Amino acid sequence: MQNKTPRLHATALSVGLKINTQKTKIISLNEKNIEQPITLKGNKIDEVENFTYLGTNISQDNGTSKDLMARINKARTSFCRLRTVWKTTSISRSTKIKIYNSNVKSVLLYGAESWRVVRSDFNKLSSFNNTCLRKICKIFWPKTISNKDLYNLILQRDIRAEIKERRWKWIDYVLRKDKDDITKIALRWTPAEGKRKRGRPKETLRRTIESELRIIGMTWGEAEKKAQDR
Repeated sequence: MQNKTPRLHATALSVGLKINTQKTKIISLNEKNIEQPITLKGNKIDEVENFTYLGTNISQDNGTSKDLMARINKARTSFCRLRTVWKTTSISRSTKIKIYNSNVKSVLLYGAESWRVVRSDFNKLSSFNNTCLRKICKIFWPKTISNKDLYNLILQRDIRAEIKERRWKWIDYVLRKDKDDITKIALRWTPAEGKRKRGRPKETLRRTIESELRIIGMTWGEAEKKAQDR
């Protein structure tokens, strides 16, 4: 990594770009901290446990929990900013739902195509989404309604189904790419070396995809063939 950093800097200079060492950070995934600090032009590059890249929070443990919480907090801020819209009676419920989908849910599900989501993460997302929808519909205690009836009332779906649909639309797009495309390679890539830690393996995007394929009785090969037909 130390050898590649100056090379990256030299290549960037050749096209008129400069690396800002104060803004550049290093993160090592699923690995202990780097013993020798990485330097560039005599300046040490800081190592961090998580940082935001293209709107996504990347953490050292290679999980998505922190990113999901960041997404929920950003969506909550967007929802609160539109408080006057949710309270007004001059806007119809259907219009409010459209505003919610475009201004709040779009923030909540940004990047959901590549999330590694476990059951606890789904519960957090569903809880936030259902709470927002109930506030828009002015359904408060002691008035109660099931989530299924709530979705039927406003013609919405469970957020789990929306995330799964987004993920498979993205996978469908990736599987149609050339075999040498880096996105397609990364989807099924396995390290040539290394040793997995003891215990149950962590849930990954690839394992999530494979488990969903098994549920519908489909293999990777069959999925790739079907993906060629839009």
